[in-house]
Amino acid sequence: MSLAVVYSRAQEGVNAPLVICEVHLSGGLPGTSIVGLPETAVREARDRVRAAILNCQLEYPQRKVTVGLAPADLPKDGGRFDLPIALGILAANDSIPRTLLERHEFLGELALSGELRAVHGVLPAVLRAARAGRSVIVPRANAAEAALVSDADVRCADNLLEVCAHLCGKLELPRAERGTGPALPADQPDLAEVRGQPHARRALEIAAAGAHNLLLVGPPGTGKTMLACRLSGILPPLAEHEALELAAVRSVAGLGADVQDWMRRAFRSPHHTASAVALVGGGSVPRPGEVSLAHHGVLFLDELPEYDRRVLEVLREPIESGQITISRAARQADFPARFQLVAAMNPCPCGHAGDPSANCRCTPDQIQRYRSRISGPLLDRIDLKLEMPRVPHAELRSAEPAETSAEVRQRVVAARNVQLARAGKPNGWLNNRETERDCALDPAGLALLDRAVERLGLSARAFHRVLRVARSIADLAASPRIERNHLSEAIQFRRFEPAH
Repeated sequence: MSLAVVYSRAQEGVNAPLVICEVHLSGGLPGTSIVGLPETAVREARDRVRAAILNCQLEYPQRKVTVGLAPADLPKDGGRFDLPIALGILAANDSIPRTLLERHEFLGELALSGELRAVHGVLPAVLRAARAGRSVIVPRANAAEAALVSDADVRCADNLLEVCAHLCGKLELPRAERGTGPALPADQPDLAEVRGQPHARRALEIAAAGAHNLLLVGPPGTGKTMLACRLSGILPPLAEHEALELAAVRSVAGLGADVQDWMRRAFRSPHHTASAVALVGGGSVPRPGEVSLAHHGVLFLDELPEYDRRVLEVLREPIESGQITISRAARQADFPARFQLVAAMNPCPCGHAGDPSANCRCTPDQIQRYRSRISGPLLDRIDLKLEMPRVPHAELRSAEPAETSAEVRQRVVAARNVQLARAGKPNGWLNNRETERDCALDPAGLALLDRAVERLGLSARAFHRVLRVARSIADLAASPRIERNHLSEAIQFRRFEPAH
């Protein structure tokens, strides 16, 4: 029978649906056709595969070759199907046995010489193949990334001949090995380098403990960016499943998984000229944006009012839902986007409003227009808002050495462990029902919060965010319940009235 079936995986967001590559040889004029909604790169595979087979001194059938990629309504793109198409042709021509094909899945682009080249999106494919109980054969360039899935049987090869020898039982392909690296590299910025700003350091610790969004407001040079860059260093280490989710997003984006420190939390800092598509993802073939590349990590937006307002508005949905759906006419893709937003801004266009050491020349109208570039709904989604004053030079010189990131991280990890034991997630990601259950107040605390709601004009969303912050403060203090001082501190972080 001149029919062979080979398994592979397509790329659809961070998913990897199964693709069955069927190859049939029949009579008629020699030629190769590929069906099953292939895009340009897949249609061109017939020329790459033919040249690779011939250059490997293997026989290319002088018959009509029909390659079907099922399901037929799933778009296929990229060079990932070169290897399964080549193996299907060789198996249909009885050049290699078909018995072992059903136990493996294959990914890889073929050079004209028969060498295997790396492809994008290997990690999601390996995850799905492991669940299906099949081993995966990938190019050696993708081996370290694919080996991040500890329970998968991943084999790596350099060229088509090695894969054929493995299937014929003449050679056993080596298993891909996971590279190991430090979770926190030595060159990571340390919180001990920050002098002064005890209130801002406290806000940073609370944000880390509960996965809260943070806005830092202050004149130039007060340490806003310096503090934000040190947030990822005090966050708890990633769990393995969280690290795999982030690595899968990076793999789909074409960045590859950084196997040296893949357990490190992401820190993304796009420039203020970034577009909406750059932030949330998009394109004719949907690709992840910055919010997805910051999954389980930090998204830092410096000079927040300088971003286009329409760009900032696209953040509202992923901040609430923790995911982003990119819809196009031909396809749709879902990407995870569970990130911590940290933003920094000046209080006015010149940057010196409220700074006693400098004269601000901005008019109230200019300050209002500057602040109005950030919409109320976006500000409502930020849990902690903090004004940072300028630190006097004398204090900078005489300040005692501050706590290191490692010391602060110990308290953050202890607070996170309490949250995970209680609700299975950080406080910043609790839904309303969980907030009512885990952040209950006594009558005095509830009366205090009601007065704050009336005085500050808090929305229902802000009401619950204050409770989540208070719960994080209580967790840092190892308190089983929210006390009045915890709630008062949380309310203070909701005040945001930059001086005119």
